[in-house]
Amino acid sequence: MDAFCRDCLTWTARAHRCVQCNSQRLLWHEELRQLSMAHVDCDAFYASVEKRDNPELQRKPVIVGGGRRGVVSTACYVARRFGVHSAMPMFQARRLCPQAVVIRPRMKVYVRVSRQIREMMEAMTPLVEPLSLDEAFLDLSGTERLHGEPPASHLARLAHEVERRAGVTVSIGLSHNKFLAKVASDLDKPRGFSIIGEAETMAFLADKPVSLIWGVGKETARVLRSMGIRNLGDLREFDRIELVRRTGTMGDRLWSLAHGKDSRTVMTGEAAKGLSKETTFPDDIKDIFKLDGHLWRLSEQVSDRAKAKGISGRTVVLKVKKANHRILTRQRRLPGPTQSANRIYQTTRALLDQVVENAPFRLIGVGIKNLCHDAATENLEVFQEDETAKRLKAEKASDLIRKKFGKRAILKGRSLQ
Repeated sequence: MDAFCRDCLTWTARAHRCVQCNSQRLLWHEELRQLSMAHVDCDAFYASVEKRDNPELQRKPVIVGGGRRGVVSTACYVARRFGVHSAMPMFQARRLCPQAVVIRPRMKVYVRVSRQIREMMEAMTPLVEPLSLDEAFLDLSGTERLHGEPPASHLARLAHEVERRAGVTVSIGLSHNKFLAKVASDLDKPRGFSIIGEAETMAFLADKPVSLIWGVGKETARVLRSMGIRNLGDLREFDRIELVRRTGTMGDRLWSLAHGKDSRTVMTGEAAKGLSKETTFPDDIKDIFKLDGHLWRLSEQVSDRAKAKGISGRTVVLKVKKANHRILTRQRRLPGPTQSANRIYQTTRALLDQVVENAPFRLIGVGIKNLCHDAATENLEVFQEDETAKRLKAEKASDLIRKKFGKRAILKGRSLQ
């Protein structure tokens, strides 16, 4: 069986080290030349970008997030050694790793790097399905004739190119379907490349916990444990009809994935489900004027991101979290799609009036969903009442000024509240 070196990017004899460059980073597998479904995942993406842009941070623990009551967006691998992980409350992360460098997210930078990586992926195959800024599925079936090499070696070249051109590293999972490719990409982070072949699928999955399946959280795992199901081997042995009867339509999906079966294809050009921005307050807020100020700033940020991505939303969403951590959401469908900060604000302000009696709040969020390309936005909005058209024109003029002179060149009074 031959092997591929991930450092010198050459085919070589299978050994403990590459005969060309002496690297130990060799790929070999019985199905190395046949598998074509991949999952590519950037390693600690936000933190990696920050370290790329500031070499002094290379050996330091870095946490991207912020705020005493915020959460961790990303923790670098140095910080993870202290137990810090994504979605952890910031106060807990700081307690576990007090020496960490905490950096506020720079979303525009991350979006720019993500687009650069996406372009590299799309040069390999048109079948790219982004899941977020830092991960995507790729279907490379049929690309061997185009590139003159099997998908495995071309993916190794992609990892090399991303590291050289974008300055961040990726981990790759290669298998025969999406579920297993995603599982494989998590097996050897960072800078990993793991393969799960079709022949080994059943043996590989047998002792894995049911939580390996996306969507199986604590509550679903508890229900399955009450049925005597703790791992995927147990799930396979459970009667399929009875499983569906007791867990609903999810049962069919669980049973299939436990057997390593996943018929999903890579979906390209699929719009994101939504775009949102939220903030957690240092102290709970009840004052409607202060909430109003936050609402405008969030609406403006969502609008800026929508305009940068060239998308609009048909539905506007408001999210608040009460002092007791209970989350309330309200949404409103608009006559046509929008990316206007003013329209997003006016809609969420009306929604806030519906829930303000539940204040004080510890968090507030604004979002749009049912997204589409923004080409039709102006046609739908300009033909509304004259006042709306005037606001839209004024907002576009403000956007141009802010783009040229900076975000604080024009401020609305309510943004200072």
